[in-house]
Amino acid sequence: MTTPDPAQSADQAPVNHDGEAITSDDSAVVSPIDAPPTIDDEVAHERALRVGLDEYELEDADRALIDGELDEDGDHVPEAPAPVLAVVGRPNVGKSTLVNRILGRREAVVEDRPGVTRDRVSYPGEWAGRRFTLVDTGGWEVDVAGIEARVAEQAEVAISLADAVVFVVDAMVGPTATDERVVRMLRASGKPVVLCANKVDGPRGEADAASLWSLGLGEPHAVSALHGRGTGDLLDAAMKALPTESEHGELRPDGPRRVALVGRPNVGKSSLLNKIAGSERVVVDEVAGTTRDPVDELVELKGIPYWFVDTAGIRRRVHQTKGADFYASLRTQAAIEKAEVAVVLLDASNPLTEQDTRVLSQVVDAGRALVIAYNKWDLMDDDRRPYLEREIEKELVQLQWAPRVNVSARTGWHTERLVPALERSLESWDKRIPTGRLNAFLGELVAAHPHPLRGGKQSRILFATQASTRPPRFVIFATGFIEAGYRRFIERRLRETFGFDGTPIEISVRVREKRKR
Repeated sequence: MTTPDPAQSADQAPVNHDGEAITSDDSAVVSPIDAPPTIDDEVAHERALRVGLDEYELEDADRALIDGELDEDGDHVPEAPAPVLAVVGRPNVGKSTLVNRILGRREAVVEDRPGVTRDRVSYPGEWAGRRFTLVDTGGWEVDVAGIEARVAEQAEVAISLADAVVFVVDAMVGPTATDERVVRMLRASGKPVVLCANKVDGPRGEADAASLWSLGLGEPHAVSALHGRGTGDLLDAAMKALPTESEHGELRPDGPRRVALVGRPNVGKSSLLNKIAGSERVVVDEVAGTTRDPVDELVELKGIPYWFVDTAGIRRRVHQTKGADFYASLRTQAAIEKAEVAVVLLDASNPLTEQDTRVLSQVVDAGRALVIAYNKWDLMDDDRRPYLEREIEKELVQLQWAPRVNVSARTGWHTERLVPALERSLESWDKRIPTGRLNAFLGELVAAHPHPLRGGKQSRILFATQASTRPPRFVIFATGFIEAGYRRFIERRLRETFGFDGTPIEISVRVREKRKR
């Protein structure tokens, strides 16, 4: 005897007690027996299932998950926002090298020429058991124009949002007129400042570092960011200057939602950000790869503030072997990780490429909410658009749950449709289903479409709970293995019933056996 495929049987018409198909008139009459369960019924059902679990061997972690060690709203208690430490200084004094040394890995782009870092970039850091946000900035210069002036503005914004500042000076060169101007700006900001005398590779450079007392910022900490000399003492001083949590609302967890603009190079990410922001926020050029650092911009859309991160394009692996583009690609992944929702920009004038598919996979694998935006849609002929729609549906068959908008970054056509799509995806990303309702849903689903027999046995679902949100993660306790096809069937029905548009869903199964008597 074979069990019908749940995917097929799910589409069959329901039948009444006589085995006849229910018509619209039949289904209009609902008997008390067939009435939908109330909240009290769902809670009672949940309690009964919990009691039944006592017959099975559960681990402590299982109990903690089932008991829901969460706050009264059903979410984990958020941690206090980490304090922000900004690294500033004039160009080519070794700021990004110092950032990499503090992080213990190569994150910031470093090349032996000034001006590689153009925008402020944030990284999570930790020292002596304390976590903080480390912000790398472009070189600060005075009386500059063009892109250099924009870099200086970004550094000033980083100082205004920081809780403490590490001011990096080249000890081999000594204090310059630009350094003195930066000192005046730092004093005006009122932020705690830790002075870093970089490029002190040995005892001979200690005298050069001592000359920086003249800046009036206190003790200069002699450091070699390249070799790691003295960075521990510098960080100890920075931890003393930092408060225990950030005092800036923009960086708090309950602040504006974070949106990452991602896609392959030259697909129009920077143009789209400039268009929806209503100003030239980031550099746009026809040359692919203009953007190297993720650019954080606070943009208000329909009265709602969002943090937008315009990322460097993800290139083919053959181009990722060396130089700034390789590390920019790594930081694009980091931008996805720290965002809540990603807008993946695709080119409507070209078929879906392997690069596009890889970007989409990165967003889904990272568990972020997703909106797909097809750029250059205004260039498509009216006769071509219906065929293109069908092609897109075929290409994105695995991502039918993601909202899709057709836009033009150049003209701003239909960009206003991004806001409802973002709101829908984020709402789904945050959604939590009550445990009673989830188990009632699964009970009805399994009764109508039981799990296929496997080895002559049928796996039985004992209990289910939503372990977390962002993205929604569900844990099912069962008596045996749940096949991947059946898990996909459960996921599809979850989306149809509860409306998880725009978010990936994770379903894991824990197999538990009965206690031995």
